[in-house]
Amino acid sequence: MKNTNPYPEFSVSMSVYKNDDPTFFYEAVQSVLNQTVMPQEVIIVIDGYIPDETETILQDFKKAHDIIKIVRLEKNMGHGHARNIGLRNSKHDYVALMDSDDICRNNRFELQLNYFAANPDTSIVGGTIEEFLMVPENKLLKRKLPSTDTDIKNYMKYRCPFNQMTVMFKKKDVLEAGGYLDWFCNEDYYLWVRMAEKKFTFHNLEEVLVDVRVNENFYDRRGGYKYFKSEAKLQKLMYSKGIISLPVLVWNILIRFAVQVIMPNRLREYFFMKFTRSK
Repeated sequence: MKNTNPYPEFSVSMSVYKNDDPTFFYEAVQSVLNQTVMPQEVIIVIDGYIPDETETILQDFKKAHDIIKIVRLEKNMGHGHARNIGLRNSKHDYVALMDSDDICRNNRFELQLNYFAANPDTSIVGGTIEEFLMVPENKLLKRKLPSTDTDIKNYMKYRCPFNQMTVMFKKKDVLEAGGYLDWFCNEDYYLWVRMAEKKFTFHNLEEVLVDVRVNENFYDRRGGYKYFKSEAKLQKLMYSKGIISLPVLVWNILIRFAVQVIMPNRLREYFFMKFTRSK
């Protein structure tokens, strides 16, 4: 597809696997194709087996839109590996991430590309998300993160500093930091840490870029001992690299243990909605 607009060419990378709802997947892809500034390619990594309904939706999209590119993995390799495959198969200098059950606002890519144009030294541009319960009309709360590079990197000492499904970045900078590496449920956070080490510049837009679908199990998935171990290990890594102090390390691990291991799901949901979300 010829680029007929003044914006740089860019790729969108997303993945789909067997447990993704076909209808939600359709809505996610459709939102990527309903943009004020269109991508030149949409890389969809099929992470192992997918059901026939999802396959049919995928093939229909491919027939209708020549920008759809499919990469198939023989077996399910997980989030981090699929992200890496999508990144390495993207042809363009800018790559936007997207999840298979969320919905992009139709000016998402235009806003991000405008920021890159005005701030060419920036490596990553994320933004705010607004969560909804099952259908977009049933809006809940927003997750708005710090916007400036300094504030983002300070926030990173305590929590993941980007809403990963909103991120657009420069491919070469991500690859320079090593790309996506395996780290259970925290491949994105681990990548941002390594990019911060290399002094790449970060930014979050205040605008909502993506509507994020949640359900009754959404906060339950953010708990459990395995999830806690992964996050605690990442905190220890940041301490070993001098990113956080010993008191911050201890505080972060204690908070995570309380929220992810001790708290029942209903109380965990209240904690996230009260302290990490806003109207």
